[in-house]
Amino acid sequence: MPTELPAVLVLYDGTCGLCARSVRWILDHEADAEIRFAPLQGPTAARAREQFPQIPLSIDTVVYIAAGRAHLRSKALLHAAGHLRAPWRWGYALRWFPAAVLDLGYRAVAAVRYRVWGRVDACGLVTPAQRTRFLP
Repeated sequence: MPTELPAVLVLYDGTCGLCARSVRWILDHEADAEIRFAPLQGPTAARAREQFPQIPLSIDTVVYIAAGRAHLRSKALLHAAGHLRAPWRWGYALRWFPAAVLDLGYRAVAAVRYRVWGRVDACGLVTPAQRTRFLP
């Protein structure tokens, strides 16, 4: 297994229904095909934690890694928006808002995500080309 992380990586809770739907949504709305995906429970996330110690061990935090930086929670989602088609791409401009404010809503949703969206065993159906973008 390669030790280098991909140029753009999103780590997500691999058992969360909301997270699986969000990954599917990103795949359907992206302008480029740069983002690679990996579950927080896997070896790719473990390697990322070695390089970025600020990535928590808990699985309630989405992580966006690019350009040598790791962004957590709401900031991760806003940075990932930079890869989407308009109008969703415009969310990238909100990355300058304070994380403390934006993360209030993020944490509220994360706290109820299993009760509302349930759990999944695997990410939804993806094309063979998209499947190559998922790491363990």
